[in-house]
Amino acid sequence: MLIDDSIIEGCVAGKRSAQSALYRKFSAVMLAVCLRYAQNRDEAEDILQEAFLKIFQNISSYRKEGSFEGWMKRVMINHALNYYRKNRKIPFHEDISSINETEIMDNEEQSVTHAPVSAEKLIALIQLLPPGYRMVFNMYVFEEYSHKEIAEALNISENTSKTQLLKARRMLRKKLFDLNLMKNIATVNE
Repeated sequence: MLIDDSIIEGCVAGKRSAQSALYRKFSAVMLAVCLRYAQNRDEAEDILQEAFLKIFQNISSYRKEGSFEGWMKRVMINHALNYYRKNRKIPFHEDISSINETEIMDNEEQSVTHAPVSAEKLIALIQLLPPGYRMVFNMYVFEEYSHKEIAEALNISENTSKTQLLKARRMLRKKLFDLNLMKNIATVNE
């Protein structure tokens, strides 16, 4: 999405009309980012609102290096991670000495194929993941962080990051399998 420089300049000047224009232009896209990190829509909307406040407060720090949307997305992700850290009740605790990331399917699951799933359904399934799995999965898959970067951001070990990713993938695969199974049963019953 292209943004008019006058909107950014208006936000820097604290003009409500510019802030409103910026929010209208990007809120849907940024909500999708927040939904991946949140447990539900209400939490995602809270993260979105708080992150937009940070954007408005810090917009003068945007140096016009790279896309403005990318800068906003980074603010959203950082705020979502801070929100998670602040509200985390159960710490990460798993750590293994080695893990083969390519070994993410059990043998009996390798032959299972899944029907296409809508983006909304996939986000809903991701939201069902335990918080640690969800954070690592999103950071690795969508944001393309390395395990080292994830470990530093979440204050966990790299092996814990790898384990969380492995378990998130397995859990999503099972949820997709169950979803397809339920669709097939519904089709047979019609």
